Amino acid sequence: MSTPTEPGHDRSEPGLSAIVDERRHLINLAYRLLGSLAEAEDAVQETYARWYAMSRQQQETIESPGAWLTTVASRICLDVLGSARVRRERYVGEWIPEPLPDRTEWISGRAGGRAEPADPADRVTLDESVNMAFLVVLESMTPAERVAFILHDVFRYPFAEVAEIVGRTPAACRQLASSARRRIRAAQAPAVPTAGQAALVRHFKEAWEARDIAALVDLLDPDATMTADGGGLVGAVLRPVEGSVRIAQYLIHIAGKAPGLTLLERMVNGRPGLVAQYAGVTVTVAAFSLTGGRITHIWAVRNPEKLRPWTENGQC
Repeated sequence: MSTPTEPGHDRSEPGLSAIVDERRHLINLAYRLLGSLAEAEDAVQETYARWYAMSRQQQETIESPGAWLTTVASRICLDVLGSARVRRERYVGEWIPEPLPDRTEWISGRAGGRAEPADPADRVTLDESVNMAFLVVLESMTPAERVAFILHDVFRYPFAEVAEIVGRTPAACRQLASSARRRIRAAQAPAVPTAGQAALVRHFKEAWEARDIAALVDLLDPDATMTADGGGLVGAVLRPVEGSVRIAQYLIHIAGKAPGLTLLERMVNGRPGLVAQYAGVTVTVAAFSLTGGRITHIWAVRNPEKLRPWTENGQC
């Protein structure tokens, strides 16, 4: 489950290529640690700022620049996680990790009147460690648990190196990762083949478009939960909606209020999901968790600040 760095490109300055080409690895690491692409980019930018703030002589004394960058980025993320817990207590409504599109859908902006794909160095490798259910469980961990677990279990750093980054003993980091692993196992649903997931999401989309409440209820687990994130910037239910009947009723209500809404089947964090567009603009990205042929959880992200990668001009 490790995420390798990208191959380098030729640079005129010796060693510069290796430094620049660590960016993808750092973005991958920081996104998993923070659950926010915007915060991950800020953390990586700060990491590079600290590197370039050093003199050339200081840089040359560092035996492994890549390891140095990873250590600094991880410590910055650890600090961000600590402050984020306080910020998220003041967040309006529920906080959901930032959803990511499939690589073919990734948009960074416009050039010459057409959308252009983002720089590959800025893309996050989509695997099981970034599906929405996994990221939501990570949010329940302490900052130290999350950092120790991601560094060791996802990126395969030995506990001796994790300890140096987290500022604890290797034994303590082993315990942190073990505790995080138990949380993951407790929340983990049996794997559903991608084809099966896609079919279920498609049936859900069709039932919603048809405003077929009975069909929606049948596709949802009786104890299903729907969580929405508007961040106080757009309308969204402030508390999770629980139960298949209540979720279906809420969805039918939403469909009635937005008759021009278009639903598109898209990959969300590497899993089949839905994108809702109004007048051609992405307004909601929904991720799903499935168990036993039914939908157990829906995460609907409506906060426009979290939908930048899904829009052509960076705004919703």
